[in-house]
Amino acid sequence: MRTDLIRRTALTVAGIAATAGGIAGPALAAQATPAERAATVQAERRPAGDRELDVRYEAQPNFYYCGPAAARNALSVQGKDIDVDTMAKQMGTTEAGTNSINDITPVLNKETGRKAYHSTEIPADKVDGKHVDKLRADVVRAVDDGRAVVANIAGTATDTDGVSHSFAGGHYISVVGYHEGGKTVTIADSANPDQASYRVDTDVLAHWIASRGYAS
Repeated sequence: MRTDLIRRTALTVAGIAATAGGIAGPALAAQATPAERAATVQAERRPAGDRELDVRYEAQPNFYYCGPAAARNALSVQGKDIDVDTMAKQMGTTEAGTNSINDITPVLNKETGRKAYHSTEIPADKVDGKHVDKLRADVVRAVDDGRAVVANIAGTATDTDGVSHSFAGGHYISVVGYHEGGKTVTIADSANPDQASYRVDTDVLAHWIASRGYAS
């Protein structure tokens, strides 16, 4: 499977290891190692059509915390480290999960301190070129702004390596990068640390989101 930026970053798996990675911005520049600074320079030199954010990844601690975990991973690209239990309380998460993306968007805005995130729904069985183009534009805009997208998905999708990811009952993921101008996107998935990162076509992601929504 492809090795991408998340896999090159030391991943934090809940209860297993902690990462020293994160955003190598001005506030953290003094703490960065030479290797981290070099990686940051390399990332800054990437063409605009290929960009990924640096995730301090954590796997979800139970089967129903995918919403809080996805939001937590998304916010980590901005250097925030928020406890998933705190996130779950804010979202009203129960053992039935988190109701919808509309419960996550306000929390993302609260934690970022600005109303940058907006919820967008994609209707079931009506994914057309306009929906795909909007999703692509929203992901590119958010990532260029230094923000990860949180998406509520359901069903099965196949990534660019041919691996299937199936969530019949629904799931939340973070979208943390784009490639080829947004033709494909990078997913940070809290469900399984062995598949913490993978890429999918944006068209595939749009169909995966269909009947649900995303915060960008």
